Amino acid sequence: MQFDLDEALLDQILFAMEDQDGEFLLDTQEGVVYTLEEIEEIGGDPEDEDRYIPLPQWTSNDGFRLMEKFTASLRTPPVKNELTNALDRGRGVFRAFKDVLSNHPPVERLWYAFKEREMKRAVLDWYNALREEWGLARIGEEPEETEDLVLEDFRFRPGTAEDVDQARRLHHECIAELDTQFERNQGGPMPAALLEREKQEWHFPADINLVAETSRGDFAGYISAHQYEELLKIEALEVYTEYRGLGLAEALLSRLLESVKEQNRDIRYLQITLPSLYEGFSRVLLRSGFQVYESQYLCTLHKGLE
Repeated sequence: MQFDLDEALLDQILFAMEDQDGEFLLDTQEGVVYTLEEIEEIGGDPEDEDRYIPLPQWTSNDGFRLMEKFTASLRTPPVKNELTNALDRGRGVFRAFKDVLSNHPPVERLWYAFKEREMKRAVLDWYNALREEWGLARIGEEPEETEDLVLEDFRFRPGTAEDVDQARRLHHECIAELDTQFERNQGGPMPAALLEREKQEWHFPADINLVAETSRGDFAGYISAHQYEELLKIEALEVYTEYRGLGLAEALLSRLLESVKEQNRDIRYLQITLPSLYEGFSRVLLRSGFQVYESQYLCTLHKGLE
């Protein structure tokens, strides 16, 4: 009853696993998945365990746990909250989950890639258990990258003066986030002087500017940088909250570096100042070759120096 698990058979198994209404068996001789009715129509015997074997078990509970796992893995707070609320609905949870995803195409694409990867993993575990029974070695799982798949939903283009209003709107939203974080951590609003400095020191467009748009043309984020002789200083790298956690900021940074190389600019150093709100992005910077060279600290006097 040994059989090879090729891509065609894998697709058949995945399709059958998601069909909660039908009953399926794998014909190990032909390498084809049949319903019980189809087996009887071709004169087969579903009770023949040497030829027909059950598929990996996959129930609606497995599907629900997969949705929970995906939601927990998201780093896009607005979408994550919407999906969490959908999962808490009880009745109609699967439809509610899909409805939320349909409003966020990049995350929807990420979900289907995640779901396929996890279900393939379940099939591979099932197949490897059979191989062990046959006295054969286990086969490994091929890694799959989903970031490029998600980024297909975005377009990247040079930023121009026509983008200044949208870039400023996003910048002000990011400043409001910083103010909220400051108040949460320090117990009071961010000093007006700091807020004003954040606004005054912002410039767009700069010497190099890139904009990220969704496939529908919505402004999703941007990066801008000024050149000071051998130093290129990234003045701003900002992404709307609903598009964070998808690798968009890293893609903007990567494309800016590519643009610098293509333009043959005489640049030796690249600098970026990272607000505390985006400290998680530091891992991306370190992977890209950046090094930490200074830190800034701020405290509220009546709290920090008592």
